[in-house]
Amino acid sequence: MKTFFQRLAALTALSVIVISCLESLPALGQKSATIRFTPPPPPDRGAPGNRGEGASRGDCTASSLPLTALVPSDEQQNHSSDEGKITQVWGLTSVEQPSFWFYVPYYQSSIQAIEFVLQTEQNQTIHRTNVSVPPVPGIVRVQLQNSPTLLKTNKPYHWFFKVRVACQPQQPVTLNYVEGWVQRVNLDVSLRDRIQQSSPLEQAAIYAANGIWYDALTRLAELRSTSSQNAQVIEDWKNLLKVIQLEKLATKPLIN
Repeated sequence: MKTFFQRLAALTALSVIVISCLESLPALGQKSATIRFTPPPPPDRGAPGNRGEGASRGDCTASSLPLTALVPSDEQQNHSSDEGKITQVWGLTSVEQPSFWFYVPYYQSSIQAIEFVLQTEQNQTIHRTNVSVPPVPGIVRVQLQNSPTLLKTNKPYHWFFKVRVACQPQQPVTLNYVEGWVQRVNLDVSLRDRIQQSSPLEQAAIYAANGIWYDALTRLAELRSTSSQNAQVIEDWKNLLKVIQLEKLATKPLIN
């Protein structure tokens, strides 16, 4: 039989475990913070583009959703001409070689080729690559990490994602594309240190709160690929896309 002191020691150890567990739990009624994207001020020069609005046409698509770039889109008054409003499609990154994400709605058999092009503000092409045709409709990633292309800070870059499609063998090939802009910014030392000391999920939230779209999206997309059953990752992914009115894409598969 256990002595009084043995039972007391066991109860003390149990109490410590219970208290530690309780301290790790959120307060009653408290919910875990969801990701919030804070859009930065639009560029003065304008960043006209097309991320793929409207509905998809043709019988070679998996849904009514069109070819779409996963990037913010905003209508702004065009003060430099009489054209009225322009649609600005752009986002920020903090890295030299960011990733870009696109929803491809077409079946593999209908796609002739996919190409990604990156240009300077002066229309000089600095990167051009063929993108692997996804086996099924879904969200694909274009990485600059495997190229010598490096983005300079505070310089706008114009990208194009082009898909050549033929819905039927006898039909001519049509070109569908989306376009937008990316700009690299420097992070201050304190923000950079905070990001380095955070988990990937926390990093995504920090990037989003500071308006760094491409980095926030990439962190969450990577987490969704490796932790597809994580409820917080799924919720944050949905909320991030909802901010830019692309919540319909939240359930679309990520194609590796």
